[in-house]
Amino acid sequence: MSFTGKRYWLVGASEGLGLALAQLLAAEGARVILSARDPERLAEACGRVPRASAVVVDVADAASVQAAAAEVGAVDGVVFVAGVYWPMAAQEVDAAQLEAMCNVNFTGLARVVGAVLPGMVARGTGHIVITGSLSGFRGLPGALGYAASKAGVMALAESLYADLRGSGVRVQLGNPGFIRTRLTAKNDFSMPFLMEPEQAAAEMLALMKSTRFKRSFPTVFSWVFRGSQFLPDWLYYRLFAGKKS
Repeated sequence: MSFTGKRYWLVGASEGLGLALAQLLAAEGARVILSARDPERLAEACGRVPRASAVVVDVADAASVQAAAAEVGAVDGVVFVAGVYWPMAAQEVDAAQLEAMCNVNFTGLARVVGAVLPGMVARGTGHIVITGSLSGFRGLPGALGYAASKAGVMALAESLYADLRGSGVRVQLGNPGFIRTRLTAKNDFSMPFLMEPEQAAAEMLALMKSTRFKRSFPTVFSWVFRGSQFLPDWLYYRLFAGKKS
């Protein structure tokens, strides 16, 4: 697949994976539009990506998403990388943070898809790339909110793919593991196979260049999460959850 001359809108691209992927797409010849909430970070990010333009958006706000989509206009592709994260166990639930993870990670995606998909369907062409997570394959301890929101993201991507096959609108889902960002810096536990943003971006670009629907990475680490779906509940929770109270 050639990205030369294509316009791609990256939502959540002021830093981390989103910024690294924007740089790779620009190097492939794409014209990228970067979006995020913080205008200062966004301007700084655009300075690091050739031919990039910026459109401020808050995916937690429907009016902001609609206004941004109107400003961006018709694009060849949209990449949703926006997300918020706090480690959270049920015993220490923070209602505001729990709601924010669901509202930004999942409902934010729904807002963006709702804004861009009708035009793509009408034109019979488009490319939607969605960022899931290895944590979305099955419920995890200490991941209240994040795991649930990413499970919703992944299910939404799967439904889009099922509906849009053969329509001219491509849908792809990338499920990364741990990436070194200011979000994962909140974790106080060991993060196996921790990737740099540039490594994760290379995996996402490889997916976008392929005809595959889904890519879960790092590959070896993903086996743990994909394999967990085949375990019976009694064994899964004995291995991965706390002791029964």
